[in-house]
Amino acid sequence: MADQEFDYIVVGAGTAGCLLANRLSADPANRVLLIEAGGRDNYHWIHIPVGYLYCIDNPRTDWRFRTEPDPGLNGRSLIYPRGKTLGGCSSINGMLYIRGQARDYDGWAELTGDDAWRWENCLPDFMKHEDHHRLDAPGQADAAHRDFHGHGGEWRVEKQRLSWEVLDDFATAAVEAGIPRTQDFNRGDNEGVDYFEVNQRAGWRWNTAKAFLRGVEKRDNLTLWHSSQVLGLDFDRQGGEPRCTGVRVERGGTEVVARAECEVILSAGAIGSPQLLQLSGIGPADLLGEHDIPVVVDLPGVGENLQDHLQIRSVYKVAGAKTLNTMVSSLVGKAKIGLEYALKRSGPMSMAPSQLCAFTRSSDEYVHPNIEYHVQPLSLEAFGQPLHDFPAITASVCNLNPTSRGTVRIKSADPRQAPAIAPNYLSTPEDRKVAADSLRVTRRIAEQPAFAKYSPEEVKPGVAYQSDDDLARLAGDIGTTIFHPVGTTKMGRDDDPLAVVDPRLRVRGVKGLRVVDAGVMPTITSGNTNSPTLMIAEKAAGWILAGE
Repeated sequence: MADQEFDYIVVGAGTAGCLLANRLSADPANRVLLIEAGGRDNYHWIHIPVGYLYCIDNPRTDWRFRTEPDPGLNGRSLIYPRGKTLGGCSSINGMLYIRGQARDYDGWAELTGDDAWRWENCLPDFMKHEDHHRLDAPGQADAAHRDFHGHGGEWRVEKQRLSWEVLDDFATAAVEAGIPRTQDFNRGDNEGVDYFEVNQRAGWRWNTAKAFLRGVEKRDNLTLWHSSQVLGLDFDRQGGEPRCTGVRVERGGTEVVARAECEVILSAGAIGSPQLLQLSGIGPADLLGEHDIPVVVDLPGVGENLQDHLQIRSVYKVAGAKTLNTMVSSLVGKAKIGLEYALKRSGPMSMAPSQLCAFTRSSDEYVHPNIEYHVQPLSLEAFGQPLHDFPAITASVCNLNPTSRGTVRIKSADPRQAPAIAPNYLSTPEDRKVAADSLRVTRRIAEQPAFAKYSPEEVKPGVAYQSDDDLARLAGDIGTTIFHPVGTTKMGRDDDPLAVVDPRLRVRGVKGLRVVDAGVMPTITSGNTNSPTLMIAEKAAGWILAGE
């Protein structure tokens, strides 16, 4: 089969890739190819919000990665979900709309030397594609909300379609514990407690395939290859700096080559993009040599600097409360849940994985919120296991700014073999101290008068554990990923030896190649990472179209 030619090739039809394909193909002169290893997003559980339970660790929608045994987790290995379908992780994630804090982006500007990454310069990129529910009707939002949110864009943000008395009381207890109420987590300072807003439309999940591909994929100049795995990048190495000229792709059992006249853009995520770079000869020379891969560019930072949010799941047994544990304990209860969703698109089947959110400080030494809560009216031993047979809530807390750093490294030259993912959770004294302190904050909230009527009983980690060492060790036993890997192809200054891309996301030492996904974040955002990744893609699309 002859090589096929395009102007731009986007690898990965996930969160960033769908937006990029939309923006780049808006100019009919641009021939754009979007490649996705997974299939179409036509699995019904993608679209029913509670269906994340059936999409995670499902080969139809998930790469089904596993972490290496982690010393910080007392030797445990975790499932590490990454979306493998149109929409990528936005098709299997928690649907939670959180931008992070202004200081995150101001920090990126300092680390890269580029003021384009400052909060005030990122805010327009968030707003450009936003469609916020509070702006649906004139007069529904105050002036401040109009200053921070957009309307009419592709990325829908709505209120959740259910509430829980037990979570309302937990929120009141959080206020009693010193956490203020908030009506908006997304104005640059997210301190406070309230229900999450979600990326849904009328009770259905709103993924990036619906938002950015629906309709536009019929453009004559946009080609979509799904169920097609990129095997490697091709380069022209004749004289001077190598240039990325295209990609090799397996489609229907046949290897084909797609050529890019202008650029190849990797949007395969914080795991997939460094893996593909390493397989193609861009990465640490020692690692490439181990697998007999010729070095195109020795970039030591490829696959380094992995950061993630580790959630520590405290479970409280509660008396006299309606929780999901009790609602699904009978066939009648399950039938009522299904009927409510069928008739109203509300109730537990419309649930995001977490409902109530709080941002606060683990101790007085922090001047900004450094921990985030995801609170749920349910409990279970581990993901994929049945709910407990007693009423309970789970108050998961994560360190927003971990100092631990991990790695993503190929295990062989075979693109079909999963890489070694080593997050190295809780590997620094700072992270272990925040873990212990955050569990104490959870206890302080649960001890407040507003929650006393439920006679809360701490099931995990258990009141017997009080010292820093005990709580940090127990955090390793009950902690799990909240699915926010970033940083493995980080952007940075020219003198940063671990910077993989420059501030405009161009891969160092190679022409015609960028990375546009969560991997370019030099530091993790102080909150959920999906919508910040869309902001990055929006900004990058402008640069690409401007030839920058």
